[in-house]
Amino acid sequence: MRILAFSDLHMARNRAAELVAASAKADLVIGAGDYCNIRQGLDEAMGMLSGIAAPLVLVPGNAESAEELTDVAPEGVHVLHGSGMTVDGLRLFGLGYGVPVTPFGDWSCDLTEAEATELLDRCETADVLVVHSPPKGYGDQTSQGISVGSVAVRDAVERIQPAFALCGHIHDSWGYRGTIGRTQIANLGPKANWFEVNA
Repeated sequence: MRILAFSDLHMARNRAAELVAASAKADLVIGAGDYCNIRQGLDEAMGMLSGIAAPLVLVPGNAESAEELTDVAPEGVHVLHGSGMTVDGLRLFGLGYGVPVTPFGDWSCDLTEAEATELLDRCETADVLVVHSPPKGYGDQTSQGISVGSVAVRDAVERIQPAFALCGHIHDSWGYRGTIGRTQIANLGPKANWFEVNA
């Protein structure tokens, strides 16, 4: 299965157009959160992605809530947040929001590490773990070199050992690639990232 994955679109129309065009070659498209900006313009952002014909799976970022995303997601789009699904034999589990809690204020959709752990504990197995926040120590460095990722996400990756853990959130680490055990970690960013998975 050929997967196209991205994160942190933040309403960039040119990036959305590139993703829609690339999606013609995808069996599955995955979005790892932050489609709009500070809870504004989510319906417009979904409109930018409406040309994606492949199955589309989204997790919310910290810029939109799971409820907001579910309300405006086009028909047939799957929103995962503390939940999983199977697409053509490929097991997916998703967790959105900023983890740990961000310093951005009331608009940001965040989880504590304990809240994230509780939701991630629902996942017993997955081929692809889709999370907005990166695992602690992997693709989570700010421009100041500070590690701001999630311990709960890292613990879940270590426990589940999916083939891939796809994330975003930390813009300074877009493009990061690493591994935890047999799991490949990718901080995606708003470009076409390609993955091959045998379901």
